[in-house]
This record gives sequence, structure tokens and C-alpha cells, in this order.
Amino acid sequence: MNIATHCGTTTDLAADHVTLTPSILYFGTPVVVLSTENEDGSFNLAPISSAWVLGQVIVLGLGPEGQTGQNLTARPDLVINLPQPQQWPAIERLAPLTGRDPVPAHKQGAFRFEPDKFAAAGLRPEPSDLVRPPRVAECPIQVEARAVRVQPDASGAFLIVEARVLKVHADPRIVVPGTQHIDPALWSPLIYNFRHYFGLGPELGQSFRSQTPRPGR
Repeated sequence: MNIATHCGTTTDLAADHVTLTPSILYFGTPVVVLSTENEDGSFNLAPISSAWVLGQVIVLGLGPEGQTGQNLTARPDLVINLPQPQQWPAIERLAPLTGRDPVPAHKQGAFRFEPDKFAAAGLRPEPSDLVRPPRVAECPIQVEARAVRVQPDASGAFLIVEARVLKVHADPRIVVPGTQHIDPALWSPLIYNFRHYFGLGPELGQSFRSQTPRPGR
């Protein structure tokens, strides 16, 4: 099965499979930034790379000792902010920060406590309509949501959060005019690919279920 092209030459990778035991399996997942409410009424901001969607439910994977997991267990409202590729430096500024004080034992040495993550990342909060945590103004897509289930995953090492979508905000420049659709030619998510940041490449085709068809495709 030909699955890769380099410099115009198609390469058959199936003939060269080897067995691996990777330390991580971030095989190209979107980055999202979660806004949640702290116990004192301030707000936490955290980037994660384990998020996927089922209808109007967004499933999130979190560390059990992080501030975000603690917040959602007690205060279920949140905003799921979707950055674009050129915002990766802001995401990386957030990455070594934690909202937990003291810093959890497994994060000590690599992370530092930061109470104002918006300022530390160079991002601006803007009010949400239905939840207390603010949206990230610079993110082209912002989803107000409420966690309806927070529970351990099968391994017990993570939390699985099921968040019901309440309201979606989008930059009008990425919306198909006169519709409720995001234009996939104008929107590109930030992708976390084995701990490296990427954007999308050129469009290859479209699903038969697409509601934003391309003429001639």
C-alpha cells in the first residue's frame, strides 16, 4: 500500500514495517486550549492534545493531578479553544506551566506554577456567553461546553472528560457565508505530531458526506 510521497516519488512503506514500543502515541492530534475556573474564582488555561468529537460531545483526555482535571471535577463549565498553526509559540509558552500550587511531584523540575496563564502566554481572555471561564480571544474557534462525565480511563492513569457543547463561536473569516459551516479551506487546526507542531497540508479530497463540496471535486 503506497502511503507516502517524498519529492514527487511515492514510497511503499508497508514493506519496511518494524516493531516499536513508542514512549508516546501522539500520531497527529489537534491541540486545544481549555479554560476552566479555579476554586478562588480565577481561571486556568491549559493546552492538551487528546481531544475528539462525537456529535455534540467533545471527549478530552487529562492528567488526573492537573489543575484542569481538578477544576472540572468540581466546576464543570469550560471553554475548548482551538488555536491555528501560527499560534504554536503561545501554546509552547503554556506547556511548562501548571495551575497547581504546590507543583505536583511528577511535574517538579519541568513545570512551574503560574497563576496568570493568559498573561504568561500573551493571550487575551474574552467573556463567554453561557459559562464563567473566558474564551481565548485569539483562537478562531471557541466552544463553550459543560463536562457531564469525568472518570478515570481504563488504565487509571488519566481522566476521560465528556463535555457537552453549549455554544460555538467562530471567526467570521473562516465561515462559509450565509451558512452554519466552517470552511475547511480557510481553517487549519494546530496539529501535535509526536511532540512536534504542524498545520494542515493542501486539501487532498473530500468525504461523500461533506456539506461544503468543492466545485470539480
